[in-house]
Amino acid sequence: MTEIVKQPARTIFHIDLDAFFVTVEQVLNPSLLNKPVIVGGRPEGRGVVASASYECRKFGVHAAMPLARAKQLCPQAIFLTGNYRKYSEFSHKFMDILADYTPCIEPGGLDEAYLDVTGCENFGSWRNLAIKIKERVKVQTGLIASVGIAANKVVAKIASDLSKPDGLIEVLPGREKDFLALGSDTVRVRR
Repeated sequence: MTEIVKQPARTIFHIDLDAFFVTVEQVLNPSLLNKPVIVGGRPEGRGVVASASYECRKFGVHAAMPLARAKQLCPQAIFLTGNYRKYSEFSHKFMDILADYTPCIEPGGLDEAYLDVTGCENFGSWRNLAIKIKERVKVQTGLIASVGIAANKVVAKIASDLSKPDGLIEVLPGREKDFLALGSDTVRVRR
């Protein structure tokens, strides 16, 4: 008789660095903290917003918006051209931290990744592991991360998006349908 072994439920983290390019600029130049900052170029040019601080987002500024429009919405903003080399260095530090927790990492760009932490229960609860990762990213890089925890990548990504900025949402197994219907009424932890 063949024994049936039940596989553990998958657990996926989506970890996303908040306002990544702007936050890197603020880490490197603390005088930019708590100010409206836009990375993407000069507003007189034809470029688009690559990243906007949350101080700019209050005025409706968002990524991919033409810089001229961003200037209209938030004329007090500080416009920076950005530096891919710096952002790449911070991204490598971020990914190295994540690799300490699981070998199953799927980067989604410089500032986000999916982690399959199934079988990594030795770190305690998923919530505690996510908080530990968020704190380590903050201490070692100065960057802020939001985390979504779920049984699949789609729900984890939605959860991390809803937890921004600097949040954590865990969607418990079997609660995905409720979460998708209700959004942020599920378990939410702010740090």
